[in-house]
Amino acid sequence: MMSNFSAKIIIDAKEKTSAIFDSINTDNKFYPENPTFTKMKLDKKMIISIESNHIPHLRANLNSSLRLIHASYETIESVKDS
Repeated sequence: MMSNFSAKIIIDAKEKTSAIFDSINTDNKFYPENPTFTKMKLDKKMIISIESNHIPHLRANLNSSLRLIHASYETIESVKDS
């Protein structure tokens, strides 16, 4: 896919990175009608690459990804504190 716009997010949440990746990547796998090309990989850090031909689609996917990452992190933190 040749895209006009792209974004890359690198997340390092220390020991929480793998759990966040698992929850976010599941959403990505089950959204085939996504108007953007989204690739996620995990090494020591989580890397999300997003490409789109339309900047509003890129922005929407970027915002959704960041909200899901934040929600996953906060959920893990709330369970840890209980």
